[in-house]
Amino acid sequence: MRLLLIGFGAVGQGLATILRDQAAYLLERSGFEAHIVGVVTRTRGLLYQPDGLSIDALLEAIGKGHLDLYPTERGLIRQMDPLDLIRTAAADALVEVSYSNLQTAQPALDYCRAALESGKHVVMANKGPAALAYAELQALGQQVGKFVGIEATVMAGTPTLRLALEALAGCRILAARGILNGTTNYILTQMESGMAYGEALEEAQALGYAEADPTADVEGWDAAGKAVILAAAVFQQHLSLETMPVKGISHLTRVDLEEAQAAGECWKLIATVTPDGGQVEPVRLPLSHPLARVSGATNAVTFSTDLLGDVTLVGPGAGPIATGFGLLADLFTAQRAGQLKKS
Repeated sequence: MRLLLIGFGAVGQGLATILRDQAAYLLERSGFEAHIVGVVTRTRGLLYQPDGLSIDALLEAIGKGHLDLYPTERGLIRQMDPLDLIRTAAADALVEVSYSNLQTAQPALDYCRAALESGKHVVMANKGPAALAYAELQALGQQVGKFVGIEATVMAGTPTLRLALEALAGCRILAARGILNGTTNYILTQMESGMAYGEALEEAQALGYAEADPTADVEGWDAAGKAVILAAAVFQQHLSLETMPVKGISHLTRVDLEEAQAAGECWKLIATVTPDGGQVEPVRLPLSHPLARVSGATNAVTFSTDLLGDVTLVGPGAGPIATGFGLLADLFTAQRAGQLKKS
């Protein structure tokens, strides 16, 4: 499988590292072999080599700051309009791992459309197109016979959507409730240990869990974007970030957490989606609840079903390798879909 990557930050590098380090295992175990033929970044250069790029050289160049440091070789292209490259590249799949724009989903949405229209599968960790245009992209994928994968947009590589859409396919899912943001869960866990909100936030930033501007995390917007994706994939519902009730954790104090602890409860930032809508808000959960036991930067989701009752999935919700694995899982599915079509 020949891959064209849009974006080459931590997640793109995580996928590249997996493809390099696990190459022999993936080929032996799953018959999967992938080559990166192109990488497009916004500020650190572009590379396209139809014969395949060296992952070691890619990682070394980006580690030094720019893809211009990739060694020159015959047939290598360094400058091209991204849309033209997507349409004409000798690639089987577009991997969209650029910055998530939850307002317009651009330019990633146009990239995904162009890839599908030119006969390429699309897999993404970019939440923008998945949140704002899930139904459109799935319909376009079906129209052109190509796979659209969004597993890595919710809980990184933990198979959240795969569980809901495949393993639980025989059930009616009545609701999904989850801890979908590791940063806020880490902060709340630290506050339960006695830290003030500001102190816990500073520690989360020092550890790389929170950005310098943590608004998207602590005010609930990152979790809300993932809730929109869950609603679209699981319930075929189009929710709007503009109208969805969203409340973060920045107003919570250590006293709030102490009061919950005294009552045998704990605070969690919970995203809830049902066939009727969704919301994100801090909730006091009894300590017996499966989501109450999820600590640190870990994510979790509980699917309430008609046949199995509650099914809870716990796992990493962020990180280059974890998210790279989510992309890899979708690439497996894309490869199988292509093989079935040929047979």
